[in-house]
Amino acid sequence: MLEFGYSHWRKLDNAALVFPAVTGKNDTRVFRVYCRLKEMVEPEILQRALDATMEKYPLYQAVLRKGLFWYYLERRDIRPLVKPETDPPCSDLYVPDKKSLLFQVTYYKDRIQFEVFHALTDGTGAMHFIQELVKQYLMLAHPEAHLPDFDTGEESTGKEQEEDSFAQYYQTELPKNKEKKRAAVQLKGEKLPQDEMHIMEVILSVKETLKTARANGVTITVLLASALLWAIHEEIPASRLKRPVTLMVPVNLRNYFDSKSMANFFGWIEVGYVFKENTTFDEVMAHVKKEFERELMKERIAVHMNDYVRLEKNPLIRAVPLEVKRFGMMAGAKYGARSITGIYSNVGIFKLPEEYGDYIRYFGFLASTYSMQLCSCSYKDNLVLGFTSKVPGDSIQRNFLKILKEKGLSYEEVESDFPGYKKEKTNVSAKVFQTFTFLCVAAAIVSAMANYMISGNFTWCWAAGAASLSAWLLVSVAYRKRRNILKNAMWQLLLVTVLGILWDAFTGWHKWSLNFLFPVACLTVLCSMPAVAKIQKLEMAEYLFYLIQACAVGCIPLVLTAFHIVTAPYLSVVCSGISILILLGMFIFQRKNMLREFHKKFRM
Repeated sequence: MLEFGYSHWRKLDNAALVFPAVTGKNDTRVFRVYCRLKEMVEPEILQRALDATMEKYPLYQAVLRKGLFWYYLERRDIRPLVKPETDPPCSDLYVPDKKSLLFQVTYYKDRIQFEVFHALTDGTGAMHFIQELVKQYLMLAHPEAHLPDFDTGEESTGKEQEEDSFAQYYQTELPKNKEKKRAAVQLKGEKLPQDEMHIMEVILSVKETLKTARANGVTITVLLASALLWAIHEEIPASRLKRPVTLMVPVNLRNYFDSKSMANFFGWIEVGYVFKENTTFDEVMAHVKKEFERELMKERIAVHMNDYVRLEKNPLIRAVPLEVKRFGMMAGAKYGARSITGIYSNVGIFKLPEEYGDYIRYFGFLASTYSMQLCSCSYKDNLVLGFTSKVPGDSIQRNFLKILKEKGLSYEEVESDFPGYKKEKTNVSAKVFQTFTFLCVAAAIVSAMANYMISGNFTWCWAAGAASLSAWLLVSVAYRKRRNILKNAMWQLLLVTVLGILWDAFTGWHKWSLNFLFPVACLTVLCSMPAVAKIQKLEMAEYLFYLIQACAVGCIPLVLTAFHIVTAPYLSVVCSGISILILLGMFIFQRKNMLREFHKKFRM
């Protein structure tokens, strides 16, 4: 354990397990919570505030890593640095093979922004973090104001902050939920590219909205959810409205189960309505109110939560390797999305002492989405709604605002000002790789043309084609694994060996691939790993398991020699001898670290 009771590493909580697997071009699974001040942000002060905030929440100083069976979070001594906003909202934060923090703090004009990958925390955890960050910033920026200190969350230990509350409240005796979900209406049409979302934000008065909601006998959440259902249905052709329009509504489980966890601890309910030609908005509100009352009972919440955890604890699923699990999780997420049209997330109320109101305009919340999402949060009398959508246009949003206006609610539309959408997009490395791919294909085709024109047949062009393919495979792997040099080295070792054996086999099998190429490739990787670790200043946990893998592969030439498969054994003996010495050295001098790595990688 580290200081303050925080772990060196921890497994992902139940809700977070699926996020790394399903993150992709359609949804980055990143959300942004921000604070808009009444003054311009000073970067140096913001950095000091972030440093102070990390002292309270060091559990977020972690990177995501892969084990054989599950992903896990590992503590890293990486100092988070504030930076100006340059990318579109909710851009990628989790990039496979890139060992970077799963959050970032950015600023733009009068905005302080905290963006986080959902596997790290949920909306409640993000609220606590940015409240602490804003508190620290304003106390540093205005020492003369003597702003009161306050606790942005309950007092908690490191163990309590890291707790997987899903596992804590799992009850084996609870029955399974046997209700079948009905396929919902989907928003059709062309979707925006990965790094683009249509964003609209509006501000309502909390007092006015609450008054309107009460006048209709509902809560603000029910009012807004009903309005979103209605707004979506108005854009759906009547022929497709035989299915329900359904919203996923995340639920903060801390409201039902005592938990101080700063990891994910949320569930969700699904609220839908089958619209008819004569349906009224009041009927929709009445139905949504009834559904909320039914679904938000603690007993039903507990059953749903148990279902999530039961899958994770299934021994057969636990024994399936992660790379296979990923396909199952992606298929499950795709199947689950069939019952959802959009998402509405009410993050909650930001509460700071009255004195801070002299410096804060409002807080806002945005989330990446594969379809349509509405997020809401409030501070003082400002209720901020953030629409994010992959659907071009703003018809649904306009329908939503029209309903609010008909209900007597006024609103202020926030001007969109995101510098990441203004900069020109360039991806030099992708262009270079595409050019190389074209050249490899061209080389193979030109070789075939030359072979036929010179000799009237295709006798030697296959060799040129195979050489082009081999070069493309090596460069392709190097490009795709470029963010992790050590993993790249292991893939290159495997690829070089396989390609060498194939070339050897198709050119007469002289065994040069096993006598020379394989042991030399192993020695090259073994020698390069310590150098890479030193140059990149890697922590032991970042390179130890790769070194163990390289040593294990380096012992294979000795096995081939013992079975007389290798005919020139000298390089094989040297390679295996060095590999065994390194393994013994690690076991003698770094046994605890070795065992910890095996425990992390092979935890089921």
